Amino acid sequence: MPTGCLARWQMLLAKFDIIFTTQKAVKGQAIADHLAENPRENDYWPLHTYFPDEDILFIGTVKDMKDECPHWRLFFGGASNTFGAGIGAVLISPEGRHFPATAKLQFPCTNNMAEYEACILGLKMALDMGIKELDVFSDSDLLVHQTLGH
Repeated sequence: MPTGCLARWQMLLAKFDIIFTTQKAVKGQAIADHLAENPRENDYWPLHTYFPDEDILFIGTVKDMKDECPHWRLFFGGASNTFGAGIGAVLISPEGRHFPATAKLQFPCTNNMAEYEACILGLKMALDMGIKELDVFSDSDLLVHQTLGH
């Protein structure tokens, strides 16, 4: 039942045999589901991930990784929730020494923004330590592909 201005318009339009009906709201998830179930041709490009098999959750030990990546390595991550956002980064030397850093962000942000902030934290650490060659690892496909320009 319309109230306020809508009820007034309905009463004014009633003498002209015009019937006012309210528009139904469409949920955003319904639109997303419809688009996912009915894609247009040539509208989908899969991400080419750097992991050949997504079922594998454990790649190998630190010794195996040291053999494959003989220089400095950076691992980073970030997360955001209703209590705030936190970021962390770990630099690992060629000898296997770990240099961790964490921070709590003092501004509201999304998970992707937290991932970028964590990457920046790790890169600043590497610059401060004078590291010239660095392998960077992340669990965020979005960040990796945007950084690589894909």
